[in-house]
Amino acid sequence: MRLKIILSAILSGLLLIAQAQIKVGIIGLDTSHAIAFTKELNGNDKKEQYKDFRIVAAYPYGSKTIKSSYDRIPGYIEQVKEMGVEVVSSIAELLDKVDCVMLETNDGNLHLEQAYEVFKAGKPMFIDKPLGATLAQAIAIYQLSKEYKVPIFSSSAVRFTPQNQKLRNGELGKILGADTYSPATRELTHPDFGWYGIHGIEGLFTILGTGCVSVNRMSAEGTDVVVGLWNDGRIGTFRGRRTGKHVYGGTVFTDNGAAPAGGFEGYGVLLDEIVKFFKTEIPPVTEKETLEIFTFMEASNESKRKGGKIILMEETYRKGLKEAHQLLQELK
Repeated sequence: MRLKIILSAILSGLLLIAQAQIKVGIIGLDTSHAIAFTKELNGNDKKEQYKDFRIVAAYPYGSKTIKSSYDRIPGYIEQVKEMGVEVVSSIAELLDKVDCVMLETNDGNLHLEQAYEVFKAGKPMFIDKPLGATLAQAIAIYQLSKEYKVPIFSSSAVRFTPQNQKLRNGELGKILGADTYSPATRELTHPDFGWYGIHGIEGLFTILGTGCVSVNRMSAEGTDVVVGLWNDGRIGTFRGRRTGKHVYGGTVFTDNGAAPAGGFEGYGVLLDEIVKFFKTEIPPVTEKETLEIFTFMEASNESKRKGGKIILMEETYRKGLKEAHQLLQELK
């Protein structure tokens, strides 16, 4: 009799744990981010804030055109299986098994179509960078998010490095301007910066916030420099580098002097925000700021096409909005 009571108590405890667990699904096993997040959420020695979470299922695809991405898929499938993740054959099958989603597909061109399936299922979603390959795709994704009332956010890990958060919160003084830099390697399927330069641009907007009104760009084979003018008279620059060692950082000018910008310090700071978001469903990055980042990138591309001409952000956004409406009509 006593043994039955003990076994019943153990079973009840296990059921409570299972009920409390938040089941996460991954779409896209073609990026190292998927492996890094799975190791953290499914590992034996978890951070306290990860204990309620487990990645239970993954749909592996994924880029079909970017060789450096799709070549990873077979190996990453085996790695996540070893960590207890079920690999499924469709997004629909994945959505039946999970409470929330990490859209990790490396190719931003696939995000709109894949995210649409998640929106229809009503699952909160983190969309890894880039939110979309273009400004229009990014706008369309947010339009769907509002239509289906499904919360999302997208971000580079650079945003959440402690130094950048201190700067954003005013702990090091009033921000007067900033220069940031990051790698900006190109991928022909994505407009410039959408593939990798977005890291340094995200850092710039983390520090300066929204309010950029115009952009111009100087471009060379190995380097691009983009200058943005903010509506309060501050100036921010981004230097995208395609040669030399990959480094992230910058210089921030405050009323107390100059301070270094934060660089890349691993994925943990981003994952902390993702799990917090899955619990609260409150995005840590606003739609306005994310779309301004994409408008900044597209305006810089237009400036490059026009030989460095100053481009107004408002005009760029209007064009993107019109294209987004067309994308949504085609999608539905």
